Amino acid sequence: MSPLRRLCPIAVAVLASITSACAVHAAGPSVELKGRHFAIEIAADEQSRARGLMFRDSMPDDHGMLFIFDRPYVQTFWMKNTRIPLDILYFDANYKLVSVQERVPPCRSDPCAQYPSTGPAQYVLELNAGMTQKLGAKPGDTLAVTR
Repeated sequence: MSPLRRLCPIAVAVLASITSACAVHAAGPSVELKGRHFAIEIAADEQSRARGLMFRDSMPDDHGMLFIFDRPYVQTFWMKNTRIPLDILYFDANYKLVSVQERVPPCRSDPCAQYPSTGPAQYVLELNAGMTQKLGAKPGDTLAVTR
């Protein structure tokens, strides 16, 4: 048997392994807004919501963080210890966009500015600053969530 024929099954096994790993990664939590998909981290408990995206120097353009609350109410976010500028998108219990705080800068002094929603929100999505404008997202748009 030629060396090439012996390598072929190995190459197929490696390719299958890589494809499987990619499928597992792709199956992670994500959201879709205005036709664009974002891989997300979920902050659904008090500790993860408090930490949020603090102490990070960057975030890929196709990533974000989804904050999940038990019930809708006016949400107020701040940028303490957050090093990257963000867009903060507030969604109601039906994943309908309520309001947006765009291009929110990192907090450079204490006390930090606060960024409230304009109405009750149960879900909050943080994306890199400027993404809302790129997407053309506006109140009334719907977020699709895959967990």
